[in-house]
Amino acid sequence: MIQAVMVISTQAKPRLLKFYNFQPPEKHQDLVRSVFQLLSARPDSVSNFVEVDAIFGQGTKMVYKHLATLYFVFVFDSSENELAMLDLIQDETHFINSNSSLFTVFVETLDRCFKNVCELDVVFNFNKVP
Repeated sequence: MIQAVMVISTQAKPRLLKFYNFQPPEKHQDLVRSVFQLLSARPDSVSNFVEVDAIFGQGTKMVYKHLATLYFVFVFDSSENELAMLDLIQDETHFINSNSSLFTVFVETLDRCFKNVCELDVVFNFNKVP
């Protein structure tokens, strides 16, 4: 089961948070901080899969993709297929805010909602994000 979807800027600001299991609002910032510290310390050459038992509990994994100025993060438990989670992020599309082709279903959805999506669209129109 997917437990959380996060979009975090490279300045550690949460741009979109969606938890599918209850997390008290006062814990959200701690979770974002822990995830960002983990992601920002990882070199680009390592796997995008991370076990996050210490942050989200036993048997929890995370897959992420760093695109432009954002980290797209999916947190899920052991009942989900890791490659299926990566596939949610890595279907071919163009992230218009960047000069290169990038891969993400999520960004494609955002692009359809906002036309030429950029980080500011998520910041100022978060209520329109599906």
